[in-house]
Amino acid sequence: MKKQLIAVGSALTLLALTACGSGDYAATQIPPKPAAPTSTAPPPAGPTCTNNGTDELRSFAPTGALPPPEQMPAGSTMDRIYRNGRLRAGISADSLNLGSRNPITGAIEGFDIDMVRAVAQAIFGDPNRVELVVISSPQRIPVLQNKTLDIVARNMTINCARWQQIAFSAEYYRSGQRTLVQRDSPAKSLGDLSGKTVCAPAGSTSLDNLNKYKDRGVKAITADTDTGCLVLFQQGKADGITGDDTVLAGEAAQDPYARIIPNERISDEPYGLGMPIGNRDFVRFVNGVLEQMKADGRWKASYDKWLAPTLGPAPAPPKPLYGRR
Repeated sequence: MKKQLIAVGSALTLLALTACGSGDYAATQIPPKPAAPTSTAPPPAGPTCTNNGTDELRSFAPTGALPPPEQMPAGSTMDRIYRNGRLRAGISADSLNLGSRNPITGAIEGFDIDMVRAVAQAIFGDPNRVELVVISSPQRIPVLQNKTLDIVARNMTINCARWQQIAFSAEYYRSGQRTLVQRDSPAKSLGDLSGKTVCAPAGSTSLDNLNKYKDRGVKAITADTDTGCLVLFQQGKADGITGDDTVLAGEAAQDPYARIIPNERISDEPYGLGMPIGNRDFVRFVNGVLEQMKADGRWKASYDKWLAPTLGPAPAPPKPLYGRR
């Protein structure tokens, strides 16, 4: 019981800390949460894109070397961002190691944050010229469609349906759905949790995949957020949590009595940086930044700092796929 009370307190503290605005600028007004859609079916992927592990990952190729910082091509999206004085980025503040507020310094930090700071560095010559705007998962696409923000770095999976609404960078990380359990649990797979309750965030693809295990006796429960699932887990109301391995890594770091089941990957989740669909020049620019990060060691350094302690040694960075027109 003592362990549960301590752990729940840490999760609730994280929730409280992440309720505020973020970044190096004055807090930005966060767009209202979009109304629930009348249909949960995704828009059609279109005849030129299928989720076959290749089509959806094709982005717009960089065109030549990156311009020097502070010398963006006149009239380009990057020039407009430069003239605005900062890069406006949508991020999470409650996904430990991806994007979360440091309780000591107050800064929002993590693997996703490093990606947008690298883009700011390439535009301004200063990684701190970024306005970090805390958004929810449902807000990721609307804030790009209405161009409230320039870029979103919030563990967003690339797929064909989303390509109909926004543009993506090349893949910058390959996540996958896994399962977190109590450290003393004998489970070696999600299927081993027959008769147990497992939490996944409501409305997520993780929940869709979890529901496929109902015929094996796994009982699905939900929470509004990943942190909400962690609270249920620490209260003993859930025997496990399933979700992206990056998110689970942060949750395991908050709970010394939890572990991620090794050697089981329920799905592949390729992450991309989201941008407005009409800003192809910016997508090409960002892809050039990502190529540099992967080549000069910055990508690996970020992975080693934020994800390696829980997920293990860095894999090879995802190779970019281009050819989208």
